[in-house]
Amino acid sequence: MGTKYIFVTGGVVSSLGKGIISASIGKLLQARGYKVTIQKFDPYINIDPGTLNPYEHGECYVTEDGMETDLDLGHYERFTGIRTTRHNSITTGRIYKTVIDRERRGDYLGKTIQVVPHITDEIMRRMLREDVQDEELDFVITEVGGTIGDIESAPFMEAIRQLRWELGRDAVSVHLTYVPYLKAADELKTKPTQHSVKELQGLGIQPDILVLRTERHLDDHIRMKVASFCNVDLECVVQSEDMPSIYEVPVNMQRQGLDAAILRKIGIPVGETPSMKSWNNFLEKQHHASKELHIGLVGKYDLQDAYKSIRESLNLAGIYNDVKAKIHFVNSEDITPTNVAEKLAGMAGVIICPGFGQRGIEGKVVAAQYTRTHDIPTFGICLGMQMMVIEFARNVLGYEDANSAEMNPETPHNVIDMMEEQKNITQMGGTMRLGAYDCALVEGSRAWEAYRPSLLIKERHRHRYEFNNAYKSEYEAAGMKSVGLNPDADLVEIVEVPSLKWYIGTQFHPEYASTVLHPHPLFMSFVKACI
Repeated sequence: MGTKYIFVTGGVVSSLGKGIISASIGKLLQARGYKVTIQKFDPYINIDPGTLNPYEHGECYVTEDGMETDLDLGHYERFTGIRTTRHNSITTGRIYKTVIDRERRGDYLGKTIQVVPHITDEIMRRMLREDVQDEELDFVITEVGGTIGDIESAPFMEAIRQLRWELGRDAVSVHLTYVPYLKAADELKTKPTQHSVKELQGLGIQPDILVLRTERHLDDHIRMKVASFCNVDLECVVQSEDMPSIYEVPVNMQRQGLDAAILRKIGIPVGETPSMKSWNNFLEKQHHASKELHIGLVGKYDLQDAYKSIRESLNLAGIYNDVKAKIHFVNSEDITPTNVAEKLAGMAGVIICPGFGQRGIEGKVVAAQYTRTHDIPTFGICLGMQMMVIEFARNVLGYEDANSAEMNPETPHNVIDMMEEQKNITQMGGTMRLGAYDCALVEGSRAWEAYRPSLLIKERHRHRYEFNNAYKSEYEAAGMKSVGLNPDADLVEIVEVPSLKWYIGTQFHPEYASTVLHPHPLFMSFVKACI
C-alpha cells in the first residue's frame, strides 16, 4: 500500500502530551497489523539533549544505536515495543549542521543557502526517512515538539505543508489543542482551540483530526462547535481527558475511533476493531493492584521527568507483581549518616539513581551503606552502581579514601576510573559509552536468575567511567561479585552481593528497555525482592 505519513502537532500550550498521543496512535495501528515507527522533531538548536540539564528537558533517553534523545522516545518504545534509532530523533541543530557541513564541502555549488528551500528540504528528507535503509513501513508518525506559532517550529510547519501537498491522501495531520475550564464562569472554552487551528491554517495546513486535551468531559455540543468552526468532521474531533494512567490513553482513543478516523482519511478500509487483549489484560492488572509498595528513589533531581524511565519501569514491574509502586524521591544532597535511617524509613527497597557530576554523591554512598548493612533490597543504576562500589571499598575493603577518578582525580584508590583508550578524548559526549553492548552473565547469580535462560544479554549504556578491574579479585574475595561482564572488553557490567537479599548494581541502564508488554527482568526481580 506504500508508506503513509501522520503528522502530530500541538497548539495553545506545550506539555499537552503529544508524545503519549503519538505513541497511542502507533499502538492502535500496530494492533491492526500495520508496521509503524514514530519520530520526534525537536525545534531546539542543541544537536541532541545529551548536554541538557534534566531540569530543562527531563531525562535523556538513549537508543540502542547510541543516540541521546528526547524522553518521548521512551514513551514510543514502552507503548509499541519498537526499537527506535538515531533516525527517530531529529533537532533543528542536527538539520542545520547537516546543511552547513554540505555547504562547507561545496555541495551546493556556490548557491545562497536559505531556510526555504534548503533547511525545509532537509527536514522533509528526514520526515520521509530517506536516510534509512531496508525499512518496510506502513505508517511513519512524526511528532513536532513545541507549539504552533513558535518562531523555532516555523520551518517544520512549512515542511509539513509541502509534504501534505505532495503526498495528498497519503498524509494526515493530527493537531492537539487544549480546552480550558474556567471555574468562575463554570464553562469550557473552545476559543484557544479555534485560534490555534486558525494559526495552523494560516501556515497552509488544514488539520484532519483534532485531539482536545481536557480535564473535564466535553459533550457533543462542544465537539460540534469545534468541528464547525475548524472545518473538521465531527467524528474527527476526539477528546483526551485526564486518565488515571497514561496506559489507558490508547484504549480511550480507540473507543472514540481515532485510529478508524485516520484510516478513513487515508482511504484504507477500517475493518473490525482489534481486541488488544494483552494490553487490556495489563490494564485489568493495573486496576486490581491496590497494595502499596514503598520504594525510595535516591537521586539529586527532584523532578518527575528526570528519572522518567526508572519510574515507569518500577510502575510496570509493580503492576505485573500485583502491587502499586509508590515512589518516594529522597534527595541525596540531604542524606547524612545521622539522618539516613529516618530518610529511608518504611522503604521496602531503594534505587540509587544515575547521574553525572559531584553533587549529591556522598549521600548516595551513605544510602548504599545503610541499605547494605540493613539488608534492604537495593538497585544501583550507572552512577548508582559506582557509588555502591565506592561504598564497599571504603567500608568493607578498608580503603577510606576510595573514590571515582571522576570525582577526585587524585584518589589513591580509584575503584572507578576511565578506560585507558578514553583518556585522551575530551569533547563533550565523545568519551561516552553510548548504546547497546553485550553482557555475559555468570550462571547461578541473582542477575542470571532474573534474565534466565539467557546467558548473553544486550543493554544500553550512557556513561564515561568504569569499574577498575585492578580491584576485581579483592572485591570478589570480600563478597561483592562481578556477575556480568562485557565479553569484548572484559568491563564489569553487573555487581552483586550474593549474601544479601537483593543488592545489585548495573553499569548499564535497564530502564530504557522496559515496555508495557515486556517489563524488564531486573525490575521484576527487584520488585519481587521488595515484596
